[in-house]
Amino acid sequence: MSAEATNPATAGPAAPPVPQALTASAAPAAPRRKARPRIDLRRLGRAALLGSATRDKLPDAIGHVVEAHRAHHPDADLEPLRRAYVLAESSHRGQMRKSGEPYITHPLAVTLILAELGAETTTLTASLLHDTVEDTDVTLEQVREEFGEEVRYLVDGVTKLEKVDYGAAAEPETFRKMLVATGNDVRVMSIKLADRLHNMRTLGVMRPEKQARIAKVTRDVLIPLAERLGVQALKTELEDLVFAVLHPEEYARTRDLIAENAARPVDPLAEVAEEVRGVLREADIPAEVLIRPRHFVSVHRVARKRGRLRGADFGRLLVLVNEDADCYAVLGELHTCMTPVVSEFKDFIAVPKFNLYQSLHTAVARPDGQMVEVLIRTHQMHKAAEAGVVALGNPYAPAPESGAFDAPANDASPAEGERVDPTRPGWLSRLLDWQRAAPDPDTFWSTLREDLAQDREITVFRPDGGTLGLPEGATCVDAAYAQYGEDAHACIGARVNGRLATLSTVLRDGDTVQLLMGQDPASEPSREWLDHAHTPAARIAIQRWLATHPGGGTGTDDDPGAAEPGDRGAAPAREAVAAAPADAPRPRRADVLADRPGAAVRLAGCCTPVPPDEITGFTVRGGVVTVHRLECAAVARMKSLGRAEIGVRWGDTAECRVTLVAESFGRPHLLADLTEAIALAGAEIVSATVEPPSQQRVRHTYTLQLPDASHLPALMRAMRDVPGVYDVGRAQHQAPAS
Repeated sequence: MSAEATNPATAGPAAPPVPQALTASAAPAAPRRKARPRIDLRRLGRAALLGSATRDKLPDAIGHVVEAHRAHHPDADLEPLRRAYVLAESSHRGQMRKSGEPYITHPLAVTLILAELGAETTTLTASLLHDTVEDTDVTLEQVREEFGEEVRYLVDGVTKLEKVDYGAAAEPETFRKMLVATGNDVRVMSIKLADRLHNMRTLGVMRPEKQARIAKVTRDVLIPLAERLGVQALKTELEDLVFAVLHPEEYARTRDLIAENAARPVDPLAEVAEEVRGVLREADIPAEVLIRPRHFVSVHRVARKRGRLRGADFGRLLVLVNEDADCYAVLGELHTCMTPVVSEFKDFIAVPKFNLYQSLHTAVARPDGQMVEVLIRTHQMHKAAEAGVVALGNPYAPAPESGAFDAPANDASPAEGERVDPTRPGWLSRLLDWQRAAPDPDTFWSTLREDLAQDREITVFRPDGGTLGLPEGATCVDAAYAQYGEDAHACIGARVNGRLATLSTVLRDGDTVQLLMGQDPASEPSREWLDHAHTPAARIAIQRWLATHPGGGTGTDDDPGAAEPGDRGAAPAREAVAAAPADAPRPRRADVLADRPGAAVRLAGCCTPVPPDEITGFTVRGGVVTVHRLECAAVARMKSLGRAEIGVRWGDTAECRVTLVAESFGRPHLLADLTEAIALAGAEIVSATVEPPSQQRVRHTYTLQLPDASHLPALMRAMRDVPGVYDVGRAQHQAPAS
């Protein structure tokens, strides 16, 4: 419970480093704008107890909250905050934190965190009251009567979250309940994150084992949630606080590195920042150039990646401009006037991240070899990057004509030009769908943990220009379920950047993915797809289908398409599945005339030429003239061996025999569909073989008799039109020299 937290100023020897050191120690690395004075919780506590008792006056204790709130919302109505504070203070009166401070300092601090991020008034009102229903005699009905249904809804959601046991023994089911408790409203989660941040800041007097337990849950669950909600300001501070508790030795080494760098007389970041300011002044681009020190965990990661750190590794430059177009203008000037590191360029403005993040990333090289990373964004983008969904205001506000708040609207649409909340219908909404669809709590928990562990995302493009956001390491299976939901069961393959690829292909950032869908309504996912699925959407959909179809899920990967009765299916070696009877009359072949009277003429089996192919001939043993297509690989080999070419040409008979190779993805009934297409095209199957499937691909070889060679193009088109077949071509076997 939040009441157990305490101020680190009273911490014993086992306490982690005081949180102030986490934020202050990085500051000397670069000049910073004047920050708001550090809040003194004890002074706030005295103000809460001794401040003005006049009920119609703004209490002194929430002055910091009001100042921060007005900075983002100058016209905000402060009356709800005043009434919420009066109710919270009177309800919590007499309750103390373990540090000895009045308990009211906790909801005040949580509300201040949200106010500094730009939360709207309703969220701040609910934040002040977030512990009253759990820890005092205040009821939800009283909250509704005093502050309205929307505030009651948020307080109820946070209260339910407070009752969730994050212990390992209860993880699957209780975490599912936690998500349901959010009621689809991301503001509930925002208050919870701010609540956890303040408790982590004041973790000092807890027993070491309890500090470690809280820190691990924060690391495994709440930090990934903050990342997905785009609240980077909360995420980075939580990371540093967890780092200090769980890895105190590495934290201490990192702190020493930062302090050592701050003591250096020359800061390369400051030098490059001044150079950038000069470049932008000459280009007449209004911009603010700031030095953005890396937080502790970021410095630690860079140190592990690069080894010895240099001055430029301890921070990045942040360039803030007014308009989107100015971002690209700044980029152009930097790449023109300085030495760009092209491999470091990323455009998250054209392709935003899933969590609201937009920015241009680049880097420039200094003459001494140091690389300086640069972030370029607008002021609005910066606000969204820091505060994420908190900066959205009320993403669920009803349209003006719809009247009072009734519940968070699932179809609330943003105003024109306003970016859509990424959790509606994005990650949080999908999360709630996953927990409903998962066959059991353990399945949901395992897939969710895998998803939360993914801290990097890629963007892939659809052929229609749309995009899909996927975790790094995602495959075509994940892309299929991200685009089609459970209809992806019918996926039979993909093209990645125009080239055919298996569904197990791992996608890279910027790839273009075309998913090939079968037409068979009985299509089913393969059990092997689970080995290639990394997203909860894919894994849960596949597992749900397998749970309701015991013994199913083998067709796509294990069956070459010959699942119907009478087909023999895959075999350890290439296997014939159709052949002409031994006593059948030998079909006629196209006539070929050779410039060697009386010589026997034979069509080569390696390339099966048919009219009107361009052909040539060679004499082999017995004086027989073998006829090859000009592009056949055997022609070059014959010439290299010194074999003389024999002139050959087609006669009048157009009937011919040809060997075709069809490449396909495996699916049930594919062989039957192919043979039907061949028969409808007027061709007779002399023989057919199907090779065992390899990585979901199946190779079919058909020797066919055509009444007229002119029918061949139409036959090949008909075969390609069979769902699942992605290519049909003439046989090109390597023939030995004879």
